Amino acid sequence: MNGIKKDVKMSREAILKAVKKNKPEVLPLPEIDESAFQEDIDVVKTFKDNLALVGGQVFEITTDAIDAKIKEQYPNKSTIVATTTKSNLGNVEIDKNTDPHTLEHIDLAIVEGELGVSENGAIWITANNSLVRALPFITNDLVIILDKRNICLHMLEAYDNIAKRDRDFGVFISGPSKTADIEQCLVVGAHGAMSLTVLLV
Repeated sequence: MNGIKKDVKMSREAILKAVKKNKPEVLPLPEIDESAFQEDIDVVKTFKDNLALVGGQVFEITTDAIDAKIKEQYPNKSTIVATTTKSNLGNVEIDKNTDPHTLEHIDLAIVEGELGVSENGAIWITANNSLVRALPFITNDLVIILDKRNICLHMLEAYDNIAKRDRDFGVFISGPSKTADIEQCLVVGAHGAMSLTVLLV
């Protein structure tokens, strides 16, 4: 062991001090010309078109028609979680303490979205919307109810809106789960819901 320098264990404080000392210079965020975006578009129509482009389906309906439309689209679903009071179809109760591993048998999840994004058909879902973070991904099929007044033009506007939230889990969902990483062949439902239906109310 003579002549070999022993490794010196650094304390947590020493590591943090070294990181702070070697932090890169803070650079200003780039300026984005928002005037480049087309402001006079029909955000609802564009949202619907873009969501369809990524494999989702959208229906504009009234609130009292929600359950009828879900039954029409998913007539054979037997294990359903609904985390919204806008649907009475849920027959599996969950709460924030539910173990996600117990949800592997869920056929259909019905949740509310907080806002939509016209430019890419994405919908912002939070922990409050889904109760269990894994729910939108572990379910076989997913229904999101969205107030069409909450569709914004682009992601910049969406980020401005969600910046005001309490810091908690949130995710943008656009269309059903899909990947083309496997031999360049598009696979739907690879790591999430097989289908996404958005009900605009």
